[in-house]
Amino acid sequence: MDEFIGNQKAIHIFENLSPYFYGLGDPIRQQIIALLIDKESMNVTEIAEHILMSRPNVSHHLKVLKQAGLLRVQKKGTQMFYSLEFNEVIALMKQLVHFVEEECQY
Repeated sequence: MDEFIGNQKAIHIFENLSPYFYGLGDPIRQQIIALLIDKESMNVTEIAEHILMSRPNVSHHLKVLKQAGLLRVQKKGTQMFYSLEFNEVIALMKQLVHFVEEECQY
């Protein structure tokens, strides 16, 4: 493959992954993701109990994760429940791994 085309493809994949990397780039958000891996869904109060932060701070991090496309939100009554939404990021990471495997010689 032409080097320029290959680099452009890598850049395109990284551009698509950028919001996910940003969302995952904070230790608190990483803790929230790790917590939600073991739970089907949680509300902000439940998350704040485990993260040991105020609800407003947890809400801010949840907002960033949602904007990054890493969480989905479902309203149940007056509560908002958060769960992981990893399908797209996993598909993009697989594209990146496949590209690297195809293009890089070890």
